[in-house]
Amino acid sequence: MAREATEVSYGDVVSRVGRGEEELSTDRMTLSMGPSHPSTHGVLRLILDLDGERVTRCEPVVGYLHRGDEKIAENMTYNQFVPYTDRLDYLAPLANNAAYAIAVEKLADLEVPPRCQAIRVLVSEMSRVSAHLMGLGAYALDMGAMTVFLYTFTEREKLYTLFEELTGARFTTSYTRIGGVARDLPEGWLGKVEKFCDQFLPVVDECSNLLTRNRIFVDRTEGIGVISKEDAIGYGLTGPNLRASGVALDLRKDCPYSGYENYEFDVPVGTKGDCYDRYLVRIEEIRQSVRIIRQVVKSMPDGSWYAEDAKKIFAPPKDKIMTSMEELIQNFMIVTQGPQMPAGEVYFEAENPKGALGFYIVSRGGGVPYRLKIRSPSFCNLSILPKVTPGCLIGDVVSLLGSLDFVMGECDR
Repeated sequence: MAREATEVSYGDVVSRVGRGEEELSTDRMTLSMGPSHPSTHGVLRLILDLDGERVTRCEPVVGYLHRGDEKIAENMTYNQFVPYTDRLDYLAPLANNAAYAIAVEKLADLEVPPRCQAIRVLVSEMSRVSAHLMGLGAYALDMGAMTVFLYTFTEREKLYTLFEELTGARFTTSYTRIGGVARDLPEGWLGKVEKFCDQFLPVVDECSNLLTRNRIFVDRTEGIGVISKEDAIGYGLTGPNLRASGVALDLRKDCPYSGYENYEFDVPVGTKGDCYDRYLVRIEEIRQSVRIIRQVVKSMPDGSWYAEDAKKIFAPPKDKIMTSMEELIQNFMIVTQGPQMPAGEVYFEAENPKGALGFYIVSRGGGVPYRLKIRSPSFCNLSILPKVTPGCLIGDVVSLLGSLDFVMGECDR
């Protein structure tokens, strides 16, 4: 039985020989963790070399969820690609939509009205809260704390109800458009958002009380998976994972967009860069997002929710299409040929829940991008695994993966 336990697949043998490891030691074990595993948070595979319970090498294997999003984008109009951005970080589709739309608008040198910008900030921060609730709930469940999972999912359902009232969908919202948003805010919706915030913060405090000083949770996370400031920068980490390592980089502060400079909020920063710090940063980010949401609700400007002067980019409202020949022709041209963009190239990245989500677009003019590249934060964040995993126990790998809070739909694209 011992001999069988140390056997590895032919593919692993070839892989090791290719790396110069011509002899396989019989006192080591190679373990395939995933891609079908509850603790890998998606179809991620880790090839682990073990010395007893200790990990000596980790090789991440990605690509099981690859759909060719970037090549798909080059074969459809700019507007048609909006629903595909929902499927990147599918826990925060509203934020993905906004980041992509801003990139295209930057290419067109188009500025949307203040109300549209405020709506995008509002839904992006609500998405951040929703995504962090999912991440923290699943992380707590990985550590054995089921109660926190039930709390976070209950609050997330309330957010999904608000999303459905706004967009008509709970999960894949496709709300943002190039040059605006799909529709204005429903009457009374902002009041419901404010009521949600009032009852939500005590729940965040309750979740924090259940975990922050919990002896088991602290033992499973403190000092585990330490990522130094230098390694975090060197491996291209962004978002909460970077800030937990002591780097106070937040695009909403450092490169403001959509009017983020008009709102007051703090950027939580860790000191040790371990799993525990990454948890603390996300808990505080939820509170700061609620702080931004309340400011947006209080100061929501009046006016149009789309760029009315962008006649070759934004489709006119349905009531005008049905009553005016000019708007009908405009809508027909946008639907069939896509929003007309000038030739050029542009890069824009937004501060998404998982980190910096970037879109690099090359245009030769017309309604279809010539090239499109997505900078997905989950892919970059996972690159640290071969560096930080060796030395951990198998149980620590579960804690490390949960603390990185990645989404494979965004990683593989």
